Amino acid sequence: MWLKPEEVLLKNAFKLWVTEKSNDYFVLQRRRGYGEGGGGLTGLLVGTLDTVLDSTSKVAPFRILHQTPDSQVYWSVACGATKEEISRHWEWLQQNIMRTLSVFDSSDDITSFVQGKIRGLIAEEGKVSHVQEDDPEKFREALLRFEKWFELPQKEKLVTYYSCSYWKGRVPCQGWLYLSTNFLSFYSYLLGAEVKLVISWDEVWRLEKTSNVILTESIHVLAHGDHHYFSMFMHLSETFLIMEQLADYSIKRLFDKETFQGEPALCDPLQITKRGLETHARNEQFRAFFRLPREENLLEVYESFLWVPFSHFNTLGKICLSEGYLCFASQDGSQCHVIVPIREVIGVENPDRSSRALTVCVRGKKALRFSEVRDYERLASAIRRRCGMTGSPLHSTPPEVTRGECQSLINHFEDNPEDVTLMVGQKDTSKAVSTEALMTVFHPQDTENLDPKMLKEKMKEQSWNIHFSEYGRGTSMFCTKKTRDLIVRGVPESLRGELWMLFSGAVNDMATHPGYYTQLVEQSLGTSTLATDEIERDLHRSLPEHPAFQSETGISALRRVLTAYAYRNPKIGYCQAMNILTSVLLLYAKEEEAFWLLVAVCERMLPDYFNRRIIGALVDQAVFEELIREQQSQLTEHMTDLSFFSSVSLSWFLTLFISVLPIESAVNVVDCFFYDGIKAILQLGLAVLNCNMEALISCHDDAEAVTILNKFFDSVTNKDSPLPPTVQQASLGNNDKSSHSRMDISDLIKDAYEKFGDIRSEEVESMRKRNKLYVIQTLEDTTKQNVLRVVSQEVKLSAPQLDDLYALFKRQHFLSCYWTMNSPALLHHDPSLAYLEQYQLGLQQFRLLFSLLEPWSLSSSTDTLALWAFRLIDENQDGLVNFKEFCLALDILYSGSFTNKLKFLFKLHLPPVSDLPEDGVIRKSPERGRGKVDLQAYLKQWQDEILKKEESIKDLPRINQAQFIQFSKTMYSLFHGDPEEEPLYRAVARVTSLLLRMEEAGRRLQETSSPRETPSPLETPSLPPAPAEGESSPPVESSQPPSPPQASPPVDSSQPPSPPGSLVDTAASPQEMEWSFSFEQVLASLLNEPVVVRFFEKPVDIQARLDNAKTAQVKAKANK
Repeated sequence: MWLKPEEVLLKNAFKLWVTEKSNDYFVLQRRRGYGEGGGGLTGLLVGTLDTVLDSTSKVAPFRILHQTPDSQVYWSVACGATKEEISRHWEWLQQNIMRTLSVFDSSDDITSFVQGKIRGLIAEEGKVSHVQEDDPEKFREALLRFEKWFELPQKEKLVTYYSCSYWKGRVPCQGWLYLSTNFLSFYSYLLGAEVKLVISWDEVWRLEKTSNVILTESIHVLAHGDHHYFSMFMHLSETFLIMEQLADYSIKRLFDKETFQGEPALCDPLQITKRGLETHARNEQFRAFFRLPREENLLEVYESFLWVPFSHFNTLGKICLSEGYLCFASQDGSQCHVIVPIREVIGVENPDRSSRALTVCVRGKKALRFSEVRDYERLASAIRRRCGMTGSPLHSTPPEVTRGECQSLINHFEDNPEDVTLMVGQKDTSKAVSTEALMTVFHPQDTENLDPKMLKEKMKEQSWNIHFSEYGRGTSMFCTKKTRDLIVRGVPESLRGELWMLFSGAVNDMATHPGYYTQLVEQSLGTSTLATDEIERDLHRSLPEHPAFQSETGISALRRVLTAYAYRNPKIGYCQAMNILTSVLLLYAKEEEAFWLLVAVCERMLPDYFNRRIIGALVDQAVFEELIREQQSQLTEHMTDLSFFSSVSLSWFLTLFISVLPIESAVNVVDCFFYDGIKAILQLGLAVLNCNMEALISCHDDAEAVTILNKFFDSVTNKDSPLPPTVQQASLGNNDKSSHSRMDISDLIKDAYEKFGDIRSEEVESMRKRNKLYVIQTLEDTTKQNVLRVVSQEVKLSAPQLDDLYALFKRQHFLSCYWTMNSPALLHHDPSLAYLEQYQLGLQQFRLLFSLLEPWSLSSSTDTLALWAFRLIDENQDGLVNFKEFCLALDILYSGSFTNKLKFLFKLHLPPVSDLPEDGVIRKSPERGRGKVDLQAYLKQWQDEILKKEESIKDLPRINQAQFIQFSKTMYSLFHGDPEEEPLYRAVARVTSLLLRMEEAGRRLQETSSPRETPSPLETPSLPPAPAEGESSPPVESSQPPSPPQASPPVDSSQPPSPPGSLVDTAASPQEMEWSFSFEQVLASLLNEPVVVRFFEKPVDIQARLDNAKTAQVKAKANK
């Protein structure tokens, strides 16, 4: 165990200890009397002493000391009861500490670092072994330190914390790493030096495990262009898993706007826990491996042996049990796995308690025998319980029949273990959908035809029938190496749809959702959306050469499947390339089956592929580049920039090579994809490059490389395809001698598996996660550049200032989403909007950011002014402000002329067009895929924006009495705290007095020119002259005695009181006098006051405002 470092003086202890190992910084010692030889008389005395002492005074027989060079003082850092225990500590020090110590210059720094690291390890061990996150005492202490050091909002949920070292330059800082829902934080305080680091997960570009000469193993974080390294973790893999999960959670929630409604552990950002994240990661891995629906969660895991009847041996593996499935995967290299839906289980018996075995009987005369199950009784009861829960009237069987059938199976299985026929079943012949696969309609197989291709096809069918007889058929089929071998050789046309459904897991989706597709078709029929318009446009571009899609039968089926899916998943709706993939699915699968295959591809096998940004495809292209660097070193040396392969291979991934290969060859690729997932596509891509290696190395530019690859794809054939020439797409007429030699698709796939088959699916998933952050941040950076390019043309802000402002705006948008799933930005996010609309602020977030950036030192009136500014800036009245609208307003306040600034303030006081609803958002954006779209409204809005002309000051409406009073108060609040505050107050008082005189004079002229039948309710008051310098404005009083006392209109209590002596204090009520002013009058009057003009034309230190907002933004949220 690790010890709190304490001084040890070796001069007085050398007779009691024997040095076993040593290096420049550490010594491993054994106490005399232990181990080899016993140590003679001294050893005997020491051993006796240790035996006599009580347990509290005994000394461990092994220890590790840290030595300070050129000193007699040593520090005890570890002890052990056995040599194995102390050796583990020694190895850890060798691997994690020794290389690090070489960077220090002084012995004191080395000792301080070692002491800090050992103390951190002790705390880490205690936390892991005794105080998980549910330990209230220790976790509360860590939470208090977290809140004290980083001053984040109290709603920020601390997930876990670890002791580690953070590398600042070449010197490590020992401290604590805190992982919370939205932030990665590190704190260290050593020798008077404080190190504090806070990085939000949405700013992380890379997160990966690395190692180098100094750091054996560390975690690398790239954010804001800065590289951060954390090392010396006690449990690095566990730490990295939690960091990976938090980063992925942040990306999905903030960028993809997911709400995790079906996942209780993640649906509330205020309740995220370490255990919940680990469970989520485990469930994702479980579902991905067995291709299970998203609703399934891993509940229990048991280690056991499974009797494999066709091989006559027991294979070691793990039983994985979820709500609806019993799965088994081998761990001995046999690559055997089986998936049993609980709905198919008819009984469980455990006849042999001595071998801890149980037998699971499956519908269709199948039986699975598990042995050496540690807790087999618990497993048996769990399966029985779930069978009872998932039983349905369609599959119900009388209990006595089930019991008898199960018992007979078990008895026969025990008596005849070599009998395989009882372990397998026959294909279910029940038809869920009445329609047939398009290939059977447009190209029925001729059973009498005995040409070589049809004979080869019959041989393939026979091989699969033999496989079914040995390994089973249907959902409970054993999948082994032999299954993959058959897939590589090619799937028969007649079995393709069935096997695609089985290997993709779509067969389970369809079985658990009877009637779902028909219901979707009925609901989506006749809907008009953006998705349906795009679908109609692409229908006749989907395999147009194939006869099936030259008729209304194929086109209608394709329309129904695509429209139903767009209705089911409006987040995706419809994306190009989905039509090509669905066309091929319809050729070999029934219509409903094709729909569920599309669901499996879009939602499980190719996540995030079919959306506006095709993030999934870009991530897999990054993985492809990484594999090229590892597997194709020659190509990497010749072409340092591999981005060319990313652009040329995009269609390979989006269409599974269907768009580049002839259809009769492409379906073989789809076979491999449904069995091995994206790994098959990556392998084939590498094989294509490998086949063209010499030609690619010798080419001079990208265009030549594209030509080489296109010619290669044209040369790929399928010599075994039984399809007629009218269906095949290979260019059979090309007999040019100089063209590529023919390459059979089976040979190409076999070559891919032989040369690149060692790529593991786990490695691919790890690469996907590692590259996803970088791909998304690259897209975000591109979006930012596009937004800044558009906005920069309309504002005077510099490029660096716009960059900083964009970062602040985006952060404020995220702050509205950090601690809730119900923010307006999340609830009303529309991914179909342009990039300029992706990040928007609601009223509350706008208030916070406006208060940080407004150019005047407003106090109590800031919130009211922000509300008016929000209403003014929100031109389309949707309750959200985008970045362009925000920048245009700030540009006026920062760099606008006196006239523009005054016009902005003047317009703030005009009545709003409409009031905001309670949640601050007016719902106007249609829901992609479902909501009906008023295209005429969009076209009119677009036309209005094009024809929009600059607003003239003559177009502004007049402001009435109450609005003018509020305008005057706003002017006074702007001047508060200014060095020229008093002159500014007097100037505004003179202007208001002048404006009232002008209005009254105009009213008198109007009254004298037209006779009055009744006295006017307002007689002209006698206004005093404008005050001279140093005098305050006297109150304005009415000259009519019968007038009631003057009263000011109601004013918001949040506004500051008006200065004494101003006109606003004694203005008449609207019932007694009515007057209004135009903007031209206000502007002309204020232009005569130089002190006011100087105030508004005074330059603003924009960069200082931006820098202050960066540091205060999160704190401002914390204080709310």
